[in-house]
Amino acid sequence: MFENLSGRLNTIFQNLRRRGKLTEADVDASLREVRLALLEADVHYSVVKDFLTRVRERAVGYEVSKALNPAQQVIKIVHEELITTLGEPGRLNLAGQKPRLIILVGLQGSGKTTAVAKLARLLRSQGERVLLVAADPYRPAAVKQLQTLGERIGVPVVYEQGVKPPDLVKRAYEQGQKGGYTIVIADTAGRSQLDQELMDELSAIAKKTPVAETLLVVDAMIGQTALQVAEGFKQAISINGLVFTKMDGDARGGAAISVRHVTGVPIKFLGTGEGIDAIEVYEPSRLASRILGMGDVLGLIEKAEAAFDEEEAKKQAGKMMSGKFTLEDFASQIKQVKKMGSFSQIMELLPGSLGQAAKMVDPKDAENQFKKTEAIINSMTMQERRNPDILNASRRRRIARGCGLEVQDVNRLMKQFRDTQRLMKTLQSSGGKGLSRLFG
Repeated sequence: MFENLSGRLNTIFQNLRRRGKLTEADVDASLREVRLALLEADVHYSVVKDFLTRVRERAVGYEVSKALNPAQQVIKIVHEELITTLGEPGRLNLAGQKPRLIILVGLQGSGKTTAVAKLARLLRSQGERVLLVAADPYRPAAVKQLQTLGERIGVPVVYEQGVKPPDLVKRAYEQGQKGGYTIVIADTAGRSQLDQELMDELSAIAKKTPVAETLLVVDAMIGQTALQVAEGFKQAISINGLVFTKMDGDARGGAAISVRHVTGVPIKFLGTGEGIDAIEVYEPSRLASRILGMGDVLGLIEKAEAAFDEEEAKKQAGKMMSGKFTLEDFASQIKQVKKMGSFSQIMELLPGSLGQAAKMVDPKDAENQFKKTEAIINSMTMQERRNPDILNASRRRRIARGCGLEVQDVNRLMKQFRDTQRLMKTLQSSGGKGLSRLFG
């Protein structure tokens, strides 16, 4: 997400930091580069113009000229103005009479059906009772796809063959009232392009049922066409917010920066991957930090809290510090880390120098190493995982054959495991003072 833009901006800011006192010419030269970076990232030209005008007004004034660190002050201004451009965070309206009806609309191929399931899972994790409606009878396999996703996340799906979508949504809403559901989410039909038939059907749904939220699902990879799609839907029906999907697939991401400024419609959610849990509540300040290479520590903490079982984490930490953890524990930790997302997604959230250091590692290599480690441990017997001391040469050869790897791969894993054990024992015996030797 924003990989190209983030890389360009970081290069510009590094050059700026090398200068001492900044002249007006220095600022203008840097802002010209920022302008090119934003335009190449597919940010709308009017947004770029307004953004840079605001930045320049502050950057060549008293605010920077009297700063102890002028370059850092310019970066701070860019950060603050980027947050302003990204707009206020949009929030779902979940107040009032239950259930609250949320309908997701959009063109075909935008990832709407998957977004419905992701949103349902997120709201369910927040304590809501969710009911889904398969109101897209036109696309082949759309109903089956939502039913499969519903089973996967443990959320029921309403569908009646032959019933028109407006009537189906009304029946599902009434079922939700009787069943004590707090949220009903409808997956509506998409089209290859905007047309009157689609808009008439969406309007009919709104007339038959009290819609709390109408969210437009937009594929981030279509670039500035996303702005035209948003404007088209906004002119035809009442849109409360946007859900940008496939943000992980677009290294530019300029449409997400432009859309609030151009359309006035707030972004409420970002789809950040293929996993059913790969959805984020839109937070402009945190997104701005990620774009500028400052990371998102809060986002990283939230991912960790969602992935790790607190009691299990405490238990594992105790074992590690005592040096008594086993290969079984090692495998358990890898599974917990993988729940947080791909290695590249985690790297994106790391701040400053940590993020830069992590980017020196090829995400594919890191993912492959995780897979190798899991394959090796899965090829062991339960006794071998719990008591690695019994792993003699013949056992290691058998394990390598079992997972399709080399004996050297098994030996390398065992060395890493032993090194970690020794490190933890050293830290425990020194009462944590060993940390100062490692990081001081």
